[in-house]
Amino acid sequence: MIVWLLLVLLGAVTYLILQHWVAYRTRTPIWILWLVLMTPAIIWLGWLVVYGENAPIPPILAIAPFAVCPIIYWFLVQWGRRPLPRGEVVETQVEEEESESASESELPETEPRPLTQEEENQLRDCFSWTVYPLHGIDYRPQAVICRGQLRAAPDVAYHKIETKIHECFGDRFLVVLQEDFKGKPFFVLVPNPQRQTERDDLSRPAIALALAAITLFTTTVMGTQIAGLAIENVFVNPVLLIDGLPYAIALMAILGIHESAHYLCARYYQIEVTLPYFIPFPAFLGTFGAFIQMRSPMPNRKVLFDISLAGPVAGFVLTVPLLIWGLQNSTVVDLPEDGGLLTIEALNPRFSFLLTILSKIALGSQLTAQGAIALHPVAVAAYIGLIATAFNLMPVGQLDGGHLVHAMFGQRTAVMVGQFARFSLLALSFLYRDWFFLALFLFIMPILDNPALNDLSELDDRRDFCGLVAIVVLLSIVLPAPSFVTQWLNL
Repeated sequence: MIVWLLLVLLGAVTYLILQHWVAYRTRTPIWILWLVLMTPAIIWLGWLVVYGENAPIPPILAIAPFAVCPIIYWFLVQWGRRPLPRGEVVETQVEEEESESASESELPETEPRPLTQEEENQLRDCFSWTVYPLHGIDYRPQAVICRGQLRAAPDVAYHKIETKIHECFGDRFLVVLQEDFKGKPFFVLVPNPQRQTERDDLSRPAIALALAAITLFTTTVMGTQIAGLAIENVFVNPVLLIDGLPYAIALMAILGIHESAHYLCARYYQIEVTLPYFIPFPAFLGTFGAFIQMRSPMPNRKVLFDISLAGPVAGFVLTVPLLIWGLQNSTVVDLPEDGGLLTIEALNPRFSFLLTILSKIALGSQLTAQGAIALHPVAVAAYIGLIATAFNLMPVGQLDGGHLVHAMFGQRTAVMVGQFARFSLLALSFLYRDWFFLALFLFIMPILDNPALNDLSELDDRRDFCGLVAIVVLLSIVLPAPSFVTQWLNL
């Protein structure tokens, strides 16, 4: 049942991502692209239904779709590719690389220039030869690409040029400093979307509170089942819902503090952001998590790093003590022959190095090599929080980990790290099958993160160190405990 729920969730999320990120780029029907992306999951589930869980899927059948389907997907997107709509921000270096050879004269006559000749002359005056001597200006639909040579530190150059452009054009444009895949820095002027559209009311506490209340109910209902109560008895006697509150409160606290940390950090840097919203779901965990939405671009990589790290740190700091307390109140049971990551009634903690250490700290000599853990409801919530932290720290696309790697190493390196992370988690899913769906989620997510306005200035040593610690935490969660550690701990 859980496998089918995960498949439905994966399919729904995939379709929403395609609708939001891809539909306006191609004429290829979305349902075809959706089917191509879902093929690996369908193959895996088909094998599971036909041969059962005890028959391992052949490696060639598991890996080949991940190699073939992205190629088919890319071909279908390119085959039906349509021009970017007016007002669309140039957002990837890949598109920039493909169009780098285009010149001013290649702009279609039907497409008006973003700047008049007089405005272009004003723009050229904004680039000082001591900071960024301008070599040429290329026009794209609703974008102006300025190429030259960077002769000052990126933060100094960006500040001086952005200030001059703002003096000439006001808030008409956003100024973006990036580098292409050849490592050459360039400036891009794109229309300021906040200037062209009316700003939404970001403060909607009534909606946030309503969603939180509904999520509290759905997680409480699921908490009663985790506590061992039959759902029929709960409906007959609603007082039994009290038994589901420990799970509900612990889970919502972890998810809520994660998003609240993002929110508060964004407000500190004066980034426009919505309130945290919970996503209720009347099955599975009782919720699909919580989210916030950034409504303004990141000014630089330091701000991107701080906002991205705030959520995982806050969630992790709350998760660890809750997990230790929950484990201390859990029960040690016999190790099952065939358990998984979601076997909360007899969880084998050895799949995770960090979970192994915390379990031994909490349970001491009670936990032996032949033992598993029947998790207390609070431990279940904290365990979900631990898995959610690991998934958010995955260095892929627009996950928190993707933002962190982008901020630490730049977009080009972040793309390579993201691809490596995708295939690494896929390889790990052969050892622990429950990681497979998380690996699929990574493969359907866009691999490229949105650039900061100043996307060239690097981080300081303190932030780099914090980023490396976050990567170590991720590895400690997803990698199994080494054999010498389990022997030393008598596990």
